[in-house]
This record gives sequence, C-alpha cells and structure tokens, in this order.
Amino acid sequence: MQSGEFDRWARTRKRGMLRFVLRSGVVFYGLPMFFIMTYLIPHPRLTTAQSAMLWLIAGTGFGVAMWLVQEHRFRKVTRRPS
Repeated sequence: MQSGEFDRWARTRKRGMLRFVLRSGVVFYGLPMFFIMTYLIPHPRLTTAQSAMLWLIAGTGFGVAMWLVQEHRFRKVTRRPS
C-alpha cells in the first residue's frame, strides 16, 4: 500500500464500513450489475424484483469483501516497524 493509497484508506475508514459498503458495493457495483444483468443480458427465469434482490445482496457482499481486503492491507502496513 503506497502513501497516497494509505492516506485515502485512512480517510475512508473514518467514515465507516456501512458507508463504504453502501457506496462502493451497492451503488457502484450492485446497481450497475442490476441494470446490465436485468435489461441488457436478462435471465429468462428471474423477475426484476428477484434480480434486484440478487444484486443488492451481491453488491453488499462485494463491498464487505473489499472492506476486508483493504483493512488487511492497511493493518499490514501499520504493523510494520518503521
């Protein structure tokens, strides 16, 4: 993790996990995937409501996973003796 990335993540983590997950996971991943997979490449057996629920859950999972990865990288740097 480089200095700029470290500083950016330090600011992001101060805002909290919930905000990060909602913004990065649900809004920037789940919502675009919902529109793409519902309207551009529709699944014949999923209704729009089912697709919305699926991508809401997937976006949340993606956001949580990204939070955990970034936290791991951040803590790895902060543990390192200077």
